[in-house]
Amino acid sequence: MIFESFSETETFELGVKIGKEAKPGEVYTLLGDLGVGKTAFTKGVAKGLEILEPISSPTFTIVQVYDEGRLPFYHFDVYRIGDVEEMDEIGYEDYFYGEGVTFIEWANLIEEILPSKYRQITIEKDLEKGFDYRKITIEEIEP
Repeated sequence: MIFESFSETETFELGVKIGKEAKPGEVYTLLGDLGVGKTAFTKGVAKGLEILEPISSPTFTIVQVYDEGRLPFYHFDVYRIGDVEEMDEIGYEDYFYGEGVTFIEWANLIEEILPSKYRQITIEKDLEKGFDYRKITIEEIEP
C-alpha cells in the first residue's frame, strides 16, 4: 500500500491509524533517511495504541518500552548498533516475539535477525512534490 502525506500532521495521523489496528506480536520496520518523519509517524502509532507518555527516539538506549497503552509498545532505533550481537545482549527476542507491538527504525542494519513475517514501512521525500511531501509505503514481508 502506498500513502501520500503532505504534512507532518498527515504522517502522524497515518501512524495513529496503524496503532489503532495493531495486534499483539506484530513487528514493523521503519526505514527512511534522517528527517523524513519517522518520529512523527511513531508518535502517531503510540497515540493509536493509547499511550499517553511522551515518545522519544531511543537512539542512545536502542529500545524504549511503553507499557501503559492498549498493548505494550517496543520502539527500537538500531542506528548505532555496531554488531547484531548487541541485540542479543538487549534480549531482542523477548520483544520481537512478545505480546506487544514492535517498531524498529533502521531495521535494514539487523536484517538477519528480523522475524520471517513483518510489515515494512518506508518513508521517502520527493521535493518536487513539496517540502513536506512524504511517500509512505507499507509492505507485508513474509516467506
